[in-house]
Amino acid sequence: MTDPQVAILMLCMFIVLVLLGFPIAFTLLAMGVGFGYYAYYTDVPHTFADLFSNNIFYLLNQNTYSVMENDTLVAIPLFLFMGYVVERANIVDRLFFSLYMAARNLPGALAVAALLTCAVFSTASGIVGAVVTLMGLLAYPAMANAGYQRSFAAGVICAGGTLGILIPPSIMLIVYAAIGNLSPLRLYAAAVFPGLLLAGLYIVYVIVRVLINPSLAPKPRDEDVPPKRQIYLDLLISFVPLTVLIALVLGSILGGLATPAEAAAMGALGGLVLAAFYRSLTWDKVKQSVFLTAKATAMVCWLFVGSWTFASVFSFLGGHDIIKDWVEHMQLEPWQFLVLAQLIIFLLGWPLEWSEILIIFVPIFLPMLDHFGVNPYFFAMLVALNLQTSFLTPPMAMSAYYLKGVLKKQIELIEIFRGLMPYLAIVIFCMVLMYQFPGIALWLPDFLFGVYVP
Repeated sequence: MTDPQVAILMLCMFIVLVLLGFPIAFTLLAMGVGFGYYAYYTDVPHTFADLFSNNIFYLLNQNTYSVMENDTLVAIPLFLFMGYVVERANIVDRLFFSLYMAARNLPGALAVAALLTCAVFSTASGIVGAVVTLMGLLAYPAMANAGYQRSFAAGVICAGGTLGILIPPSIMLIVYAAIGNLSPLRLYAAAVFPGLLLAGLYIVYVIVRVLINPSLAPKPRDEDVPPKRQIYLDLLISFVPLTVLIALVLGSILGGLATPAEAAAMGALGGLVLAAFYRSLTWDKVKQSVFLTAKATAMVCWLFVGSWTFASVFSFLGGHDIIKDWVEHMQLEPWQFLVLAQLIIFLLGWPLEWSEILIIFVPIFLPMLDHFGVNPYFFAMLVALNLQTSFLTPPMAMSAYYLKGVLKKQIELIEIFRGLMPYLAIVIFCMVLMYQFPGIALWLPDFLFGVYVP
């Protein structure tokens, strides 16, 4: 076999092993070292020490060091810690109830409140599993008790919970910035309007769907509505402090006052202050937040080490070149290239999660952007929208499994999948809108930081 053929075999084996359930980070690491040993093999080892003289071990060491010294990635543990602290601040239940009361006159008020809560909480947390799990425990029982259709309620929670990987400050965008060597500030600015647009389309869909079929979401009873003064007070207490924290973190980044890492540190401190404000700052909760942050950060770091080792070997064997040459020789128009790339990423979302797609497959397309004259930040936003589908597309659809895990026998998995389907169509519609009107993604970063020049 030629080296490029070995590279393609390497990629196919990775997909098969992931589908079989092997841990992603260590699968990448093992395959990178295994195939790298072949790729960098120079001479027959004569002693035991010669077995470890292969350059793959030097590459592994360098990649590990590069990940640990990457300044961009420092923001990840700090944003994670902020999210875990806010999650334990007992604010989400107040926020959901007050938003529900404020939106009670809208069709599907509980569903609208759930989406709004997901959008706000996702912005503060950015942890899809945490948002879907918490909202599954909080919002789904409320909707079920109010007579909402089960699949309709489940779809709302799963779709709303995934907004955290798109709306800044998003951990996914930090990872993308490191992979694509892009400015995280520009990525955050580019993601603001697409994130708000997608959340808005979800809310419009819910309202229109309930107007067409009111049986999906019965109206609340008048006796359950508290006085307006109490509603406003609840909104003031639950909504304003969290919104101010998010605005300070995001505003300091977009305003150029702080790097993402510095803003994340401020957000982590703000999360502790917020927890103290709600009288939920205890040693046990802080300890849990630190433990979960360390666990998630270690996973991300090993994922980077494994993926960069895998990608380095794949590229050394000629894998990137053969795919790049194949695409370029198809003589595609730029729009055809964008459709092909997004279609591949969408299909990969069926068996894989966003992290695998982003770290392994997106770098295959990045070197082709100059050839087709595609703005890398515009492409990043298309990918970020598309990656929403990796949480919503069966058979993986991790948001569905998160929800099923907390609801257990209250709902069947097929019902959750059925509730997700309309939101997949909305994501695709949002991508089409952004393609037709690129300013949705590019106007704000160009306004704040000047027009992008390659």
